[in-house]
Amino acid sequence: GSHDSFSFYIDEASPVGPEQPETVQNFVSVFGTVAKKLMRKWLATQTMNFTSQLGAGIRYFDLRISTKPRDPDNELYFAHGLFSAKVKEGLEEINAFLTEHPKEVVFLDFNHFYGMQKCHHEKLVQMLKDTYGNKMCPAIFAHEVSLQYLWEKEHQVLVFYHSPVAVEVAFLWPGQMMPAPWANTTDTEKLIQFLQASITERRKKGSFFISQVVLTPKASTVVKGVASGLRETITERALPAMMEWVRTQKAGESGVNIITADFVELGDFISTVIKLNYSLNEGEDDTT
Repeated sequence: GSHDSFSFYIDEASPVGPEQPETVQNFVSVFGTVAKKLMRKWLATQTMNFTSQLGAGIRYFDLRISTKPRDPDNELYFAHGLFSAKVKEGLEEINAFLTEHPKEVVFLDFNHFYGMQKCHHEKLVQMLKDTYGNKMCPAIFAHEVSLQYLWEKEHQVLVFYHSPVAVEVAFLWPGQMMPAPWANTTDTEKLIQFLQASITERRKKGSFFISQVVLTPKASTVVKGVASGLRETITERALPAMMEWVRTQKAGESGVNIITADFVELGDFISTVIKLNYSLNEGEDDTT
């Protein structure tokens, strides 16, 4: 999976997102475009677009949705500090890949909503219906979802929706079915301890589960590396230790399930996670 999957595109001409604290709003109001260019270096956690991520093997997408202040078209946008592309465009891009590859399955995790009212949720739900239709798998028990089941039903999309709206719509999986504990640290060692503890506490059945192999910069980190950005200051430096943790994991009910990262093309992140599935199959062979 990819963290802030849509952030390969950050619109520097857009206003600051409504979720940003007053200090950030004031910073941009004083320094304008220069401030947004610096922000972009810390807000962009991916470089590949949806099609490229899918082609590389990403199947879980972390999506955050926002309305834009004073937007006459009342559009919905992906957002992470600043605004990204229109949601409709991103969903259609993913759908084009799925249509070409009818046995591929993706997880769309709508986990943050900003400036959204009931009418906006209704608009997003209708957009999902119009784009994916019967490709969407209705919410059932997580352990019942096998590839064989999805292929038989011709379902390719599981939509997780972290809002009470999910209860009202059959094809929206409740947010609690996709927990993603967040370490919120810049320290690689603390991150790994957190990831390991989270897996130990994970319920064996009943939900999917995300391990976020992601370091989060503090304000002081951003100030020190303001011109270099997230990738150079944090992600690349921590990559060897984080990849070592991924390589030593086991897939399965008591192990990892979905693993997300920033800049998923770095190192051998994607191929390493995929390989964990093969070790799971070998384990099954040993017991039969």
